[in-house]
Amino acid sequence: MRLNILTIILFICAYLIGSVVNAVWIGKLFYGFDIRDFGSKNAGSTNTIRILGWKAGIPVFLLDVLKGFAAVNLVRIYGYYAPGTNYFVTLQLLLGAFVVIGHIFPVFYGFKGGKGVASLFGIVLAIVPWPTLITLGIFVIILFITKYVSLSSMIAGITFPLLIMFVFPTSIQSLIIFSLIISVLLLLTHQKNIERLIKKEESKAHFLFRKKKPTV
Repeated sequence: MRLNILTIILFICAYLIGSVVNAVWIGKLFYGFDIRDFGSKNAGSTNTIRILGWKAGIPVFLLDVLKGFAAVNLVRIYGYYAPGTNYFVTLQLLLGAFVVIGHIFPVFYGFKGGKGVASLFGIVLAIVPWPTLITLGIFVIILFITKYVSLSSMIAGITFPLLIMFVFPTSIQSLIIFSLIISVLLLLTHQKNIERLIKKEESKAHFLFRKKKPTV
């Protein structure tokens, strides 16, 4: 893999794409407040739905997914790496890492962003669509059964590398490593949720099934 000026520029672009935190600008532009001041204080689609409802939450989710999907496809600017090859996928994963870092630590919003789950979904959807869609199905099933978004995210995240290694085996080591890193990151970014789950204090996502107006 060539680490040159173009590569560095693309990494910076991916980070800046990630730094556009959609929950924050949508909340400020259309509702007049910072979503990070309410609910779970997380700048993501789940908290947006919790505070502002589906009308705001769906665009936030789709735009966050699009961030990840678009960032990894910056690799196509090179033109000399064949899709699906080790170098191509590795570059996609590195670009994906930068967009997630940007989402979690956005330069435009005081380095205080979201957890990056939706952007991660966009990244892996672009690279390995079938394992990603199965993982999404598992997330939905667990959410339907438990009503815990955090638990559903963590179980889906743990399932993903298992699918990559055993159900859809790949020879691309960077993809396997990345899938394992996703699991670890999801667990690390959900530490407070894990504590609340253990204490049985975690809120269930009943708000996902009803319309709610912002309370500010």
